[in-house]
Amino acid sequence: MAEQSNQQASQGADKKAKKKNKKTVPTGKIYIQAGFGNTIVTITDLSGNTVCWSSAGMLGFKGSRKGTPFAAQMAAEDASKKAVEAGMKQVDIFLAGPGAGREPAVRAISTSGLRVTSLKDVTPIPHNGCRPPKRRRI
Repeated sequence: MAEQSNQQASQGADKKAKKKNKKTVPTGKIYIQAGFGNTIVTITDLSGNTVCWSSAGMLGFKGSRKGTPFAAQMAAEDASKKAVEAGMKQVDIFLAGPGAGREPAVRAISTSGLRVTSLKDVTPIPHNGCRPPKRRRI
């Protein structure tokens, strides 16, 4: 009787645990959002579906250390490692934001084994849009 319940329990576990099938994506796009407080690296396929992502905060950096070039480099390495595991070979990079992690993130991606085909800056620049905040007086 106990053996039967063990067999049923193991069969139930097999049915519930579905293995997540990973798609092999040969080409993709990398979006690097480099702000002053954090750097977020998102890797997508050509249609814009997210394959993997990483950020400096996700890797354990806290506070002002999230905005450093080293944290951005680590986030880009982590995301590109996940993309290589998903079968990605070549990428287009889109940079956005004024942060310090722009250059190190691109450098980390190019050394990770992904072939960079294009690099584009897509930082939104106002053409005299909103009024900027008043100047800081320290």
